[in-house]
Amino acid sequence: MRSEYEQQIDAAELPVKTKEQLKKYLSEKEVTSDQFESILNRVVSEYQNTRIEACEAVGIIAAQSIGEPGTQMTMRTFHYAGVAEINVTLGLPRLIEIMDARKEPSTPTMTIYLEPEYAGDRDRAREVSWQIEAAPLHEFGDITIDMENMQIVVHLNTAVCEKRKIQPAAILEIASRKIRERRHYRDFEFETDEKSAAIIFTPKNRESYQNLFQLAEHVRNVIVQGIDDIERVVVRKESGEYILYTEGSNLKDVFDVEGVDTTRTRTNNISECSHVLGIEAARNAIIYEALSTLSEQGILVDVRHIMLVADMMCMEGEVKQIGRHGIAGEKESVLSRAAFEVTVNHLLDAAVANEVDELSGVTENVIVGQPIQLGTGDVKLIAKPLNLGES
Repeated sequence: MRSEYEQQIDAAELPVKTKEQLKKYLSEKEVTSDQFESILNRVVSEYQNTRIEACEAVGIIAAQSIGEPGTQMTMRTFHYAGVAEINVTLGLPRLIEIMDARKEPSTPTMTIYLEPEYAGDRDRAREVSWQIEAAPLHEFGDITIDMENMQIVVHLNTAVCEKRKIQPAAILEIASRKIRERRHYRDFEFETDEKSAAIIFTPKNRESYQNLFQLAEHVRNVIVQGIDDIERVVVRKESGEYILYTEGSNLKDVFDVEGVDTTRTRTNNISECSHVLGIEAARNAIIYEALSTLSEQGILVDVRHIMLVADMMCMEGEVKQIGRHGIAGEKESVLSRAAFEVTVNHLLDAAVANEVDELSGVTENVIVGQPIQLGTGDVKLIAKPLNLGES
């Protein structure tokens, strides 16, 4: 009987998500065929009533629905559970970041969910956090500057290495390689002693103390464990599982870490979502980030208004900002572009390029004093002439 219900739900004119929710709801309940008919008819009726009528000015309504409550938003940052090191930009500045499609948010953060075998165990969750959090070399031992021999001597603390589940030999190899590759500081030599877990760095120019101290700075701060872009990781228990919150974002490298649940992990860097997961993920990220920013301030905006904005930003396969360098600056209408920003430039460029404005949108018709082509203005009635000669 249930499969028959599912077939009827699949055949109904409803959104996919609504169908899935309805199937899930009915799978948990025992309903008669009359009750099922009543429920399905009610859901379809409600869906039909919530649909937008043809010729409705959805863009203007969406702009008003987001813009008006946006004026009540405060500008502040948020601290994760009293952890002062991790700040998240919220309120109006965050909403502007989302709509401007910034390549890098002012406070990039990630919410990392773990696989079931890691999520319930604090020690295993902490081990995953060590694989993610950037740990500089000075956290693993003592670094001394031998000015007499013009050397930097690093002695690793094997107890720390053991606690953080990393071999001293791996640290010795990573440190020298990363300083040469990523720090662009190549004028040095090094010797490693795996038995005593030590490494000695010597600048090639032994006459200069400046070179010695510059190399010492690179040695202290070279990242030997974790991901370079992620400065801090906080482990918190929520809803019975441990979740990692980070300061900094690197989706691609985090996905490679064992124990990370890639299906739920997310970042607030929308541009990174687009590059790593694709444009659909970026669209979902825009909707999620905008909704959570508004709801955090106690502002409820219908998700469909934000979906419309996200669709406009992502419809060409890349994330574009809502501004003169994005959607507003690429409109077909000359007058519409000129009404937004840099008016004179748009008009001059259009005159030079011999552009024609079809006057099909709202803005351009308002400018020239014509009725806009929406609602009653969308319909043109032409009277058919009556031929008196016909009976």
